[in-house]
Amino acid sequence: MNIRSVIGSVSRIVAVFGALMLAPAAVSLLFGESDWTAFLISSIVTAAVGVVGALLAAPGTDWRIGNREGMAITTLGWTACALFGALPFLLAGSMSTPADAVFETMSGLTTTGATILLDVEAQSHAILFWRSFLHWLGGMGIVVLSIALLPGLQVGGSQLFRAEVPGPLPDRLEPRIRETAQRLWGIYTLLTVGEAVLLRLFGMSLFDAVTHAFGTVATGGFSTANKSLEAWNSPAIHLTVTAFMFLAGMNFTLHYRALRGNFEPIAKDDELRTYTGIVLAAIALISLDLLAHSNYSLWNTLRHSSFQVVSVITTTGFTTVDYDVWPPLSRAILLILMFVGGSGGSTGGAIKVVRMNVLAKHSIRELKRAVYPRRVTVVRLNGKAVPEEVSSAVLAFIILYLSVFLLSMLAMSAMGLDFMSAVGAVAATLGNIGPGFGLVGPTCNYSTVPAVGKWLLSFCMLVGRLEVYTVLSLLVPGFWRRS
Repeated sequence: MNIRSVIGSVSRIVAVFGALMLAPAAVSLLFGESDWTAFLISSIVTAAVGVVGALLAAPGTDWRIGNREGMAITTLGWTACALFGALPFLLAGSMSTPADAVFETMSGLTTTGATILLDVEAQSHAILFWRSFLHWLGGMGIVVLSIALLPGLQVGGSQLFRAEVPGPLPDRLEPRIRETAQRLWGIYTLLTVGEAVLLRLFGMSLFDAVTHAFGTVATGGFSTANKSLEAWNSPAIHLTVTAFMFLAGMNFTLHYRALRGNFEPIAKDDELRTYTGIVLAAIALISLDLLAHSNYSLWNTLRHSSFQVVSVITTTGFTTVDYDVWPPLSRAILLILMFVGGSGGSTGGAIKVVRMNVLAKHSIRELKRAVYPRRVTVVRLNGKAVPEEVSSAVLAFIILYLSVFLLSMLAMSAMGLDFMSAVGAVAATLGNIGPGFGLVGPTCNYSTVPAVGKWLLSFCMLVGRLEVYTVLSLLVPGFWRRS
């Protein structure tokens, strides 16, 4: 393990993060609010620590970054940003304890959207902007942003890219990792601006349009209203957000190909077909269930069911209704979607559709082998054979993911949460969704969770966002040993 390169790289990421805190400070000044000083102080402290750390690590540093260094830099970089990102909440007085502040910051950076705030609308514009801006930074990734901006992190960029980008097989859009990171951020920014313009045209204020575009494209879910998108009873706004959540849940490689006019691979993409099929099937089932057991009209049934299905499967977490009062079948479908998640290479969390695809095809292959032992069957995605090591890694990922879920759920139950609340809290934070069920449902928040529980759920958010392996590998004996 090259400790100096880890410290130096993490310090540079922290320095960039500190500079980005000036954005909410500017928002505070723009709206004539007083908490700009909290962001300015936080920015100076964070940037100074980053610069000092980079300088101390620089002399004689060997900047070679292998797989272990990449995982360490990614995990420690995100953790450091969550800790320093909590400073403005504490200095501005929005939150009174480190557990609350770190929980809110980690929720923002990991695009979870779980909150401990009892009254969101009572917060200043700068605090609301900071929460949504954390979504936007974390959606495409702090480390990916740093790769795009910092020449010093080009060395070992592939290891950092692989450690952070969601999915079993992160695609390169360009030969160089830095160019790939820049292309990803370009597409990401284009989608954000496009949605913000549409939301502004459909009646949102410019501030609300920008913050909700941050939350949508990042599949985050922080809103500026206590009732989330329910506060805007506008079909046009709801449909726009639904469409952009669906786009954000797609593999960003497909967006890149669409912009290049290369539509053939998109039409033949197995994961996109499965993703679309799951969404349509879930909408159909929930709509039928609501029509049979609720007073919704056909239009409202389709509008709310499609919004909530897309919001949950993409792990965004916006709401237009209280789905916790829906019939049992509808809630069960939403709980299943919390584990499915969006596409690999998207800003969504959870297990991912591509892994579900591989799992299903692998299971079918094993079933055929049981019937026809001599038959040779290959697992394929998009017409290409999936290497056995990838299939094994997918199975191991799912086992680890479910293990973390079960252990965390038991721990939350031991802290006094009822079964449904414990299941909902862990599924929603590990899957980076936000609102769960019961005490942490769409009309509630996480303020009643004990402080120890908030630290545990913050860890679940990080594990879920960084795809389990990246974080848990740091706990393996011998990980920090020198090569």
